[in-house]
Amino acid sequence: MAAPEERDLTQEQTEKLLQFQDLTGIESMDQCRHTLEQHNWNIEAAVQDRLNEQEGVPSVFNPPPSRPLQVNTADHRIYSYVVSRPQPRGLLGWGYYLIMLPFRFTYYTILDIFRFALRFIRPDPRSRVTDPVGDIVSFMHSFEEKYGRAHPVFYQGTYSQALNDAKRELRFLLVYLHGDDHQDSDEFCRNTLCAPDVISLINTRMLFWACSTNKPEGYRVSQALRENTYPFLAMIMLKDRRMTVVGRLEGLIQPDDLINQLTFIMDANQTYLVSERLEREERNQTQVLRQQQDEAYLASLRADQEKERKKREERERRRRKEEEVQQQKLAEERRRQNLQEEKEKKLECLPPEPSPDDPDSVKIVFKLPNDSRVERRFHFSQSLTVIHDFLFSLKESPEKFQIEANFPRRVLPCLPSEEWPNPPTLQEAGLSHTEVLFVQDLTDE
Repeated sequence: MAAPEERDLTQEQTEKLLQFQDLTGIESMDQCRHTLEQHNWNIEAAVQDRLNEQEGVPSVFNPPPSRPLQVNTADHRIYSYVVSRPQPRGLLGWGYYLIMLPFRFTYYTILDIFRFALRFIRPDPRSRVTDPVGDIVSFMHSFEEKYGRAHPVFYQGTYSQALNDAKRELRFLLVYLHGDDHQDSDEFCRNTLCAPDVISLINTRMLFWACSTNKPEGYRVSQALRENTYPFLAMIMLKDRRMTVVGRLEGLIQPDDLINQLTFIMDANQTYLVSERLEREERNQTQVLRQQQDEAYLASLRADQEKERKKREERERRRRKEEEVQQQKLAEERRRQNLQEEKEKKLECLPPEPSPDDPDSVKIVFKLPNDSRVERRFHFSQSLTVIHDFLFSLKESPEKFQIEANFPRRVLPCLPSEEWPNPPTLQEAGLSHTEVLFVQDLTDE
């Protein structure tokens, strides 16, 4: 008979596994299974814990280092409600009470003496919190095994995480400390805590954290809240920017009475949460405004920096342009100076001009590009290079030029070339005693 039940349980776990993977988007099936096993296959708690991790809230199975509980319990305005045990009724009730009184007194006295002596032998194991989440999960399992699954939604995390979430969400936090050995704990859990109206109120209006004081995590919280008896409930909220206990309920309280007391505590302190919400909204608005101002300032700063960068680039461009112009001027000046020096050298190297009576002389009239005329005599035996050097030495002559004759029209080879490595003489070039030659400007070509 066990095989079908195990098969059904495995099939249910498989369905939850696939559903959890779809909801969270985790690709690793082993990671999904590990997470669900940590939460005892409670898919809602596992998904909520996963969402908390994505929002930056530490996982309940990876809590931050333990630190002293920052809860204000010294406020003298804490609302305290204590339910005393009912007095015996009738002669039979008083008789039973008086008979059992010595036995109760002896039992609790011996138990306290034993616990007190045990502390000297070995330290209380509850004083060392090693697995706070494990303590919470263990209490939840034992609670559901004993009282069923119809109960308020337990906060599946450490007490410190519950405080942080209540502070962040601006919600009331109801803390329940369970005394396993107390005679009223069983009745309170079964009849009061699991009552439908109580469950509805707690689930809709507050966070609910619970643990047994026999667990190290519950014992640690017990040392901070200092309960007097069980069952014990404490209402905690953000008040004056501190997590503060605003209500204490102790003793066996009935469902209707519990609802009334919790409602009274919340109504009496609701203004603090409203005020804190307004302050947070104002701080958020101020932060948004400051962020907008910072963004506007940065945008203005970037615009100014961009303008300054463009100005620097423009100044640099102008400077380079001026340097380039100046270098061009210097280069042009050097070129002119070199040209002038070369003209002077050519002029100094020219042979003397023949006399008009010399029968071997040639009279040449040069027409320059600027329409001016220059006349000079040369010897028939002189190279055409002499004609070129003479024209080159003139100030009004262009830097580069060629010499053309009209009849027949031709360019005289005055400079060495592949065709004429050695330029011909005037006689070889076919010049007559009187010639008119044209100087063509080649400077821009």
